[in-house]
Amino acid sequence: MTTRVWDKGEPLDDLVLRYTAGEDHALDDRLVAYDVRASIAHVEMLREQSLLSDEDAGALREGLGTLASEHAAGEWRVALEEEDCHTALERRLIERLGDAGERVHLGRSRNDQVLAALRLYLRDRIAELASGADGIADELEALAMRDGGIALPGYTHMQRAMPSSVELWALGFAAEVRDDAAGIRGVSRRVEKNPLGSAAGYGTADLPIDRESTRVRLEFDALHEPVTAVQLSRGKGEAHLLFEITLLLQDLGRLAADLVLFATHEFGFVELPAEFTTGSSIMPQKRNPDLFELVRGRSAMAQGALFEVLAIFAKLTSGYHRDLQLLKAPLFRGIDGALDTIAIVRHALPGIQFREDRIELDPSLDAAARAYRLVVDEGLTFREAYRRVAKNLS
Repeated sequence: MTTRVWDKGEPLDDLVLRYTAGEDHALDDRLVAYDVRASIAHVEMLREQSLLSDEDAGALREGLGTLASEHAAGEWRVALEEEDCHTALERRLIERLGDAGERVHLGRSRNDQVLAALRLYLRDRIAELASGADGIADELEALAMRDGGIALPGYTHMQRAMPSSVELWALGFAAEVRDDAAGIRGVSRRVEKNPLGSAAGYGTADLPIDRESTRVRLEFDALHEPVTAVQLSRGKGEAHLLFEITLLLQDLGRLAADLVLFATHEFGFVELPAEFTTGSSIMPQKRNPDLFELVRGRSAMAQGALFEVLAIFAKLTSGYHRDLQLLKAPLFRGIDGALDTIAIVRHALPGIQFREDRIELDPSLDAAARAYRLVVDEGLTFREAYRRVAKNLS
C-alpha cells in the first residue's frame, strides 16, 4: 500500500495504483519545469491576494526553483506512487518546507494544474515544430536555387504529362510545408488560454483569487472562461495539434515517396547520399532508401495518435474524467515522431543530387503547349487544336 498527499487514511491498493497511474508518472517528467513555472505564478497571485504571507511565498518560490534545477540535473524523477509531476512537486515541498509546502495547493486542482503545464509545454513545441517545418522549406528552396534549372517530367496518374523542373517540384513542396507551419502556429488559438483558477472545473467558490494575475505572469492571451468550459476543452488542443502534425507528415511522406521513386534504377532522377542509405543482408549491390521509406510511413503513426486522442474524449459527459489522463501518451508520441522526422528530413535534403544526365523528356510532354500555340497562332478552338495534336501523336 502507498500513501499520497490526497489519501484520507485508506491507502490505495498497489495494483490499483499501477493501473490508474499507468505511464503518467514517466510522461510527466517533461512537464516538471512547466508546472514549476505555473506554480510560481500561482504562489505570487496568492501573495498578492493576501492568501499567502511574504515569507511563505518566498520559501515556495525558492523551493520550486531548487526542485526544478535538481530535476533538470537528473537528481530526481516523478515516482509511480506520486502519479504525476504536480504531486511529486507538492510532496517534496512539504518535506522541505513543512507548513509552507502545504499552502501551495490553495485555490487550484490537479485538473487546472495539468492544463496550465501542458499548455505552456505545447507553446514551446508549437514554436519548435513550426520552426522546423520552415527549416525544411528553406532547404527545399535552397535545392530549387541549386538544381532548379534541371528539367523534369511532370506526372498525372503516374504517367508523363507535362514539362516540369526541379524548381517547380521543390518549390511546390516548400509552399505546402510552409502552409503546414502556419497551420501548426494556428493551434495557439486553443492553447493560449489561462486555465488556472478553474480548479476542478467549477472555480474556487468564494476564495478571492485573481485569474488575471496568473494570466499575465504566464503570458496567456486570454482567460479560459467560463470555468466550466475548461474541462470541456480537454483533448481539443491536443487533437488540433496532432491534425496539423498529420498534414505536415503527409506532405513529408509524399516528398519521401517521390525521392524513393526517383532513386530507383528505372527512374534514376536522383542520387541519395550513401550515408543516408542502407544495405541488404543478402544482396551485395543494394543501396536501400530506408530513411525515406520510414519518413513515408510516419504519417500513419501521426494519424493513429490523432484518432486515439479523438476517441478518448468523444463521448464523455461534461466535467473532468480520469479518461483524459490517457491523452498525454498519444500527444507526446505524435510530437516526438514529428520532431524526429523534421530533423532527419532537414538533415538529408542538402545531400540530394538530381542527375540531369539521367533525365530524358519525351517530346509528347509538349502536346498541350502545341495545342495552345495553334489556338494563339491560327485561331482554332481549343478542342479543334486538341484533336489535331492528338492525331499527329498517334
